[in-house]
Amino acid sequence: MSPGIGGQRRTRSDNTAQIMRVLTQISLILFLVTSLWADNHDWPQWRGQSRDGSSEGPLWPQALDEGHLKSIWKVDLDPSYSGPIVQNGLVYTTETANKEVEVVRAYDLATGKEQWKTEWEGAMRVPFFAKSNGSWIRSTPATDGTRLFVAGMRDVLVCLDAKSGSVEWRLDFAEKFGTDLPSFGFVCSPLLNDDTVMVQAGASIVALKKSDGSVLWRSLEDGGGMNGSAFSSPIIRPIDGKNQLLVQTRTELCGLTPNDGAVLWKQKIPAFRGMNILTPTVFQNTIFTATYGGKALGIRLKDKQPETVWETKLQGYMSSPVVIDSHAYLHLRDQRIACVDLRDGTEKWKTKNKFGKYWSMVARGNQILALDEKGILRLISANPKSLQIVSERKLDSKDCWAHVAVSGDRVIVRSLNGLEVFRWMAPVAG
Repeated sequence: MSPGIGGQRRTRSDNTAQIMRVLTQISLILFLVTSLWADNHDWPQWRGQSRDGSSEGPLWPQALDEGHLKSIWKVDLDPSYSGPIVQNGLVYTTETANKEVEVVRAYDLATGKEQWKTEWEGAMRVPFFAKSNGSWIRSTPATDGTRLFVAGMRDVLVCLDAKSGSVEWRLDFAEKFGTDLPSFGFVCSPLLNDDTVMVQAGASIVALKKSDGSVLWRSLEDGGGMNGSAFSSPIIRPIDGKNQLLVQTRTELCGLTPNDGAVLWKQKIPAFRGMNILTPTVFQNTIFTATYGGKALGIRLKDKQPETVWETKLQGYMSSPVVIDSHAYLHLRDQRIACVDLRDGTEKWKTKNKFGKYWSMVARGNQILALDEKGILRLISANPKSLQIVSERKLDSKDCWAHVAVSGDRVIVRSLNGLEVFRWMAPVAG
C-alpha cells in the first residue's frame, strides 16, 4: 500500500470522527437548551396550561425505559386523587391523612426537597356504592404563581400563598349558601381567569375574586347533595368567535358568559346516574362530550342555540380525551380506546383489547403519553388508522388515578400513595 493511499484513508477517518464529535456536541447543546426552555413551561392546573391535556416542546424520545425516562426522586404520601401541578420550579400535591386531615405540600421540582406543608381538618365518606373509589381529596389545585387554590372534600376552597403555604382565605360553600355537602365531595378542579377563580361548588357554578374570595356571581343553582355533586371541570373557549364558559353539570352542558355567569344556552346530556365526568372538548366550533350510559355527542350552536350535529354509541367515562389533527383519542367505559373524527363524528377505530378503567393523557405533537390506573405508562403515536403503542412501562405498583403532569422534560406521577418525578434523558452519543 502506498503512503499516499494510507494517508488519504487516515484523513477521511479523522474527518468522520471530527464530524461525529461536532454532531454529538450540537445534540447535547440542543438538549440543554430545550431542557432550559422546558423548565419554563409549567403545568399549573387541571390538564395543563390550556386545560386540554396538551404540552408544548420537543417531541419525546421513542422509548420509556430507564435510559430514556429516568426517575429522579420519589416521596411516600397518604392517598389522593388530585393531579400534581407545577409552577415556578415547585410541584404541589395534596393528600388526606388519617381519614380526617387534608394536607397540601410543595416540593422543589429539581431535588424533591419539601418546601412547605399546610393542613386543615376536613374529611367525609362517599356513598356506600362508591366506597371502593375512596374517601379522599379529589380536585386538582390551580395556581397563578402567586396564589394556590385547593378544593377540600367538604365543599371548601382554600387560597394559599404559593411560595410559603400560608392561608390567605377560605370559603365554606355549604355554610355560605346553606347547601348540602356534595355526596362525592368537591370534585371539580378550579379554573383561573384573570382575577377570578371559578368552581362548581355550593350546588352551582361560582366565580370568586382571587384576592379575597368574595363572590362575584353564582349561576346554575341546583339541589346539591347527590344530584348536585358535579364531576366535570369547566373551561373557557371561543365559540363562534366569542369566549364562553362551558360547564357540564350532572345533567346538562351549558354555555355561560364568563364575566357575569349569564346562561346563554343549555343542552340535556343523558347519562347513567348523572355521570357526566369528562371536561368538555372544543374543536373549532364543535363541542364534544361522551358519557357513562349515554353517547358521544358533537354539538354546535345554531342561532345561538345548541344543536346535536352528530352522535355515536361510544360511551366515555372518567377520562377526558386529547385532540390531535381533528381527531379525539378517547378512553371508553368498556375500557377500550377509540379514535373519533370531530368534524363529523366518524368512528375511525376502536380497539378490541381492554386497557384498564382509566387513562390520563397528555399530547405533544403527534405523540400521546397515557397513564392508566394500574401505573402503566404508554407512549403512543397518534394515528387515525389504528392504535400504535410505541413503548410502555410499569411505573408504580400502586393505583394511579391522578392525572399525569408534564413540565418540560419532567413527567410527574401521583400514585395513590406517593409522588414521583421522572426526567427525559439526553440522547446517547452515536
